[in-house]
Amino acid sequence: MKIFFQLLPMLLLGAGMVYSVRARKLTTSAAWTGGIVGVCIYLGTGYLGLSLLALFFLLGTGASSWRVAEKRKLGLAEENKGQRTAGQVVANAGVAGVLGLVSWLVPAWAPLGQSMLAGSFATATADTLSSELGNVYGRRYVNILTWRPDKRGENGVVSLEGTLLGTAGSAVIAVAYCVSQGWGPWGWQLVLAGTVGNLIDSVLGATLERRGVLSNNRVNLLNTLAGALTALACGLGQ
Repeated sequence: MKIFFQLLPMLLLGAGMVYSVRARKLTTSAAWTGGIVGVCIYLGTGYLGLSLLALFFLLGTGASSWRVAEKRKLGLAEENKGQRTAGQVVANAGVAGVLGLVSWLVPAWAPLGQSMLAGSFATATADTLSSELGNVYGRRYVNILTWRPDKRGENGVVSLEGTLLGTAGSAVIAVAYCVSQGWGPWGWQLVLAGTVGNLIDSVLGATLERRGVLSNNRVNLLNTLAGALTALACGLGQ
């Protein structure tokens, strides 16, 4: 029985990998990448980190699949029928994987590391929900820099509805974190981290991504890093 519980995290990751490929949520290379990232996360943050990874995956893939026929008609659906690539996995969860590994190698860093990890997932969730659901439910779309009306789905274009849905996504991650770690100021701090990271994503999208300096994956990597650093700043400021 002891061996079973020791192997359980690997079994859960393996099952998730198989499901993701069979359900066409991830490419095969993306599933293997996600498995490696998942191991790094588990080593440093245990089941808490795996739970946040799973929650982000479920919310993100659910949002991508929501009213997908309508998105396709508008030319706003994810490429490759929503099947995520290895690059997208690294962009959205790579920061969390590094933080998990660092928390494992430097145990004294673990408490801050796990809050930063949660901040990165709060950002990734906010970004995914705000874009995937904002493109469906948004009523007025504006450029985040000029606040002038702009084309729905363009980089750096936001809507009130999308922003609020993204904030709600951050709140879900924050609640999951608090259920495990106890209720405290880190709840609103994670919502703040997710929102800050999401706004930075929009600013980078309106500037460097539109100019071709950064790819979408690199923007996502930077916004999750920004969310993690915001959580770090909040933690150090307590």
